[in-house]
Amino acid sequence: MITVHPLHTLKALLRDPVTFTEHIGGIRLRGYQCSPLLAILKSVLGRRGLSFVVMFPRQSGKNELQAQLECYLLALLSRTPAEMVKISPTWRPQSLNAMLRLERVLENNTITRRMWHKENGYVYRIGSARMMFFSGAPESNIVGATASTLLEVDEAQDVSIAKFDKEIAPMAASTNATRVFWGTAWTSRTLLARELRSARQAEEADGIRRAFVLTAREVAAEVEVYGRFVAEQTARLGRDHPLVKTQYYSEEIDSEGGMFPPSRRDVMRGRHKPSGQPACGQIYAMLLDVAGEDESAAADGSQLANRRRDSTALTIVQVDLSTLQDDLLRAPTYRCVQRRLWTGVKHTALYGQLHGLIESWQPQVVVVDATGVGAGLASFLKNRFPSKVQAFLFNHVSKSKLGWDFLSVCDSGRWQEPDAIGFDDQAALQTLFWRQIEACQYQVAESPGRLMKWSVPDGTRDPLTGEVLHDDLVISAALSAVLDSCGWYDPAPALVIPGRDPLSELDREEY
Repeated sequence: MITVHPLHTLKALLRDPVTFTEHIGGIRLRGYQCSPLLAILKSVLGRRGLSFVVMFPRQSGKNELQAQLECYLLALLSRTPAEMVKISPTWRPQSLNAMLRLERVLENNTITRRMWHKENGYVYRIGSARMMFFSGAPESNIVGATASTLLEVDEAQDVSIAKFDKEIAPMAASTNATRVFWGTAWTSRTLLARELRSARQAEEADGIRRAFVLTAREVAAEVEVYGRFVAEQTARLGRDHPLVKTQYYSEEIDSEGGMFPPSRRDVMRGRHKPSGQPACGQIYAMLLDVAGEDESAAADGSQLANRRRDSTALTIVQVDLSTLQDDLLRAPTYRCVQRRLWTGVKHTALYGQLHGLIESWQPQVVVVDATGVGAGLASFLKNRFPSKVQAFLFNHVSKSKLGWDFLSVCDSGRWQEPDAIGFDDQAALQTLFWRQIEACQYQVAESPGRLMKWSVPDGTRDPLTGEVLHDDLVISAALSAVLDSCGWYDPAPALVIPGRDPLSELDREEY
């Protein structure tokens, strides 16, 4: 057992963590926070050396609970040579933010306010007890630190398994220190996921609870405003969106697989018909994925010799602004009304056709892939239609964000495919679109950036025709996510609807 020597006049308060945080620290812990707190303290004070996993949804008080736990242990063990270590995925900003939270709690607590000291820029001390902060980034050098009492790994889903096993786990190897892995769900291949499986296996063996996994439902039961916030996020992104599943409902996702499973494809199906021309009073946008050029031209000069390469794909969408007024969605709905596909057409010839389509449909926005050789075509269109054309540059970061954003458009029911039966040319393109959608795969990086690679893998063939499948129609449709950040004019109420910030609070955390 750890020998505890609190100040005698405050002995009762120091032995009651809930009273300590509420009456002395001014923070009332919620019911779902108290359960893991008490379990962790029981292991620490009893020298049981258990490993816990605490998986809370975003913005539900996980970091506050950590700071209160650390403050309490520093005060309680102030006359014990207790060494506690906290690992965060990065030094800046995560370790620095964790230290600032602890400082705030130490200052707001009437017991610890005049007792704590900071040393060497990363050590917090009360008496003989010390709390040390380190970065778990791959390049950090943290070998040699010891956690005699407590080892915490914050945002454990973002700390690499190799880093933990080689440099972090040994900190508690000879001390029987309690270990706590904090975080939110991500893929099944993270450190947090591995430790969760281990904790549940240990629970089954001895009946001692080690896994504390909460969802938004439990938090909303105590915090009504949180329930409203999650409802808005779920409506905006869709319940099946990976960020909603992981960040709010603590559901792991696969790190790779099919990007558009049947449940997602079903949500994408609309009831409208394709259209060969614009309808009066409707708002339209165009989405153009540009294929690169092969300069070996065919005999007539208009077609390129390599017909098996990907194509330039155009998707025309009718923009329904009525869902801007939806209290939860607050974003437009996009209905695909026509597709065009050009394979091997030189950009000089393509420009003329696109010019005619823009003049005919009068879209408010034209999103154009301006990457690589597409820059020239985008520049020509921008010069001719400066108020309409919006260039999009693809790189690994922007394509990842486009993929996440398009999933939110789809999962919230804001992308709608037409019923193209009876429209021969459009039906063929729609069939090809669904083939590409079914073949589209994704892979999520095991890193804080949450970067997603997604495409139809090279060499994929249509199972029915044997033809090589590309993802040009999928990319074209995905550019609809760019429209969410545009300002939309709604002629009915006669006002300008400002676009959403391209990066919401949730997005800022993940990208």
